[in-house]
Amino acid sequence: MHQAEILVFLLALMTALVVVSRKLQIPYPVLLVLGGLAISFIPHLPSLRLEPNFVFYFCLPPLIFPAALFTSWRDFRRNLRPILLLAVGLVLFTMAAVAAVAHAIVQNIPWAAAFALGAIVSPPDAIAATAVIRRLSVPRRIEAIVEGESLVNDATALVALQFAIAAVTTGSFSLGYATIQFVFVALGGIAIGFVIGSIVRWVLKHLDDPPVQIALSLLTPFVAYLSAERLHVSGVLATVTAGIYLGWHLPLIAKARYRLQAQAFWEMIVFLINGFVFMTIGLQLPEILGQLRSETWPHLIGIGAAVSATVILVRIAWIFPAAWLPRLLSRRLRERDPLPRWQEIAFVAWSGMRGVVSLAAAFALPFTLNSGMPFPARGYVLYLTFCVILATLVLQGLTLPLLIRKFGVTDDGLNDEEERNARFQANRAALQLIERLANECEVPRDVAQRLEAEYRERIQELQQCASAGDPSGEVATPHYRQLQYEALKIERQTIIRLRNERVINDEALRRIQRDLDLAEARLTGD
Repeated sequence: MHQAEILVFLLALMTALVVVSRKLQIPYPVLLVLGGLAISFIPHLPSLRLEPNFVFYFCLPPLIFPAALFTSWRDFRRNLRPILLLAVGLVLFTMAAVAAVAHAIVQNIPWAAAFALGAIVSPPDAIAATAVIRRLSVPRRIEAIVEGESLVNDATALVALQFAIAAVTTGSFSLGYATIQFVFVALGGIAIGFVIGSIVRWVLKHLDDPPVQIALSLLTPFVAYLSAERLHVSGVLATVTAGIYLGWHLPLIAKARYRLQAQAFWEMIVFLINGFVFMTIGLQLPEILGQLRSETWPHLIGIGAAVSATVILVRIAWIFPAAWLPRLLSRRLRERDPLPRWQEIAFVAWSGMRGVVSLAAAFALPFTLNSGMPFPARGYVLYLTFCVILATLVLQGLTLPLLIRKFGVTDDGLNDEEERNARFQANRAALQLIERLANECEVPRDVAQRLEAEYRERIQELQQCASAGDPSGEVATPHYRQLQYEALKIERQTIIRLRNERVINDEALRRIQRDLDLAEARLTGD
């Protein structure tokens, strides 16, 4: 089978799995990891070996950047304390615990390689967390903490991984030097990301060409990551910083055409890279297991279960004290930030799904040391990484909805309430502008009256929604939305009929259809 045929096969399988995940209402990363496992059982498929530099420099930046680009900087800042406790403290604690367990139960794995494994599996994945959490009705703060943790923890884990790889290849390690170096690479990465983000912001501000702007957006994570790595600082933090900075400023400098196309573009990029990396593990699993042929299947399953259980249990053991102790020690913190319900803490503790970043980091391990010897226990590290991803994504990802129902974790409605208030103020501002322009005779009175009536109707609907105390913030009832959908459907059928009857051309069809598509997107929330 040629490489082109392999890629077509993988793309077809990825697409089929996503279709099935939509039908079954299962987060697609869960089925992708199961699909990667299933591929490993197909005989006669060729092995596809990914070069470490390709994974680090080509796969990681575009995976990390959109998660930062679409995050909420306000919520990230508000929850900085718990995010850092998870993204730094928990990552390092998990790395040490996994290294200890792996060194104890896996034969011939040196401490440095065990720490490399711990660094690889310690960070929950932003894509996996987003894919699972956003399908559930959870309080906004939980969503902000889990997604914020997933952004920063990659930097902690990958910096620690680089130290572990250096210790394996050189045979030496200094904790004091590593601590100082960690602070340097973190601050340096943030500085590089801010500089790159500022430059890209200035360029985007002077462009009004969506294809060129999207190309620049795609280039940004690579420039930030590679520039930082060239200067020996954190490429991950540089990419995250550039993404958050641009995400804050894009609403001010970008036009609607770019924003509509950019979001769809990044969703496609993340999906393709996610699927490619997960499918690739299926092509490499037979070779990885071949390197472990001296082990029996019960032992392989046992060590995979032990490391996976360590990852899950360490997170639970960390999160409850991390939530309680700061408030017990600080009265001001208790007054400013009351202790959340234990059910919500348990939900965060159970939401540590690992994903494609861990898999990509495992692939990025070098094949050989400086001496030319094979990287010690590389096959074990890859195998155990896949076990952790499989266990956390399938076990935790599929049981989170059950946990929500069992613990009574519900959406607090803050997002909808803020959206409703923002819509109200935006409509009031627009109505005031129309009235002012009409009074100054800058627009015809009949035009102003038509538009005033539309805005007054919107404001009235929002006021009725607020007075009714609707926690969801919904203005339109299900019957109203269904009627809107049917009306859009008949509009679409009519313009297609007119095109087929040669009354209008395809250009007119596409222009009208775009308006209908935008209206349908607003209706469905896509």
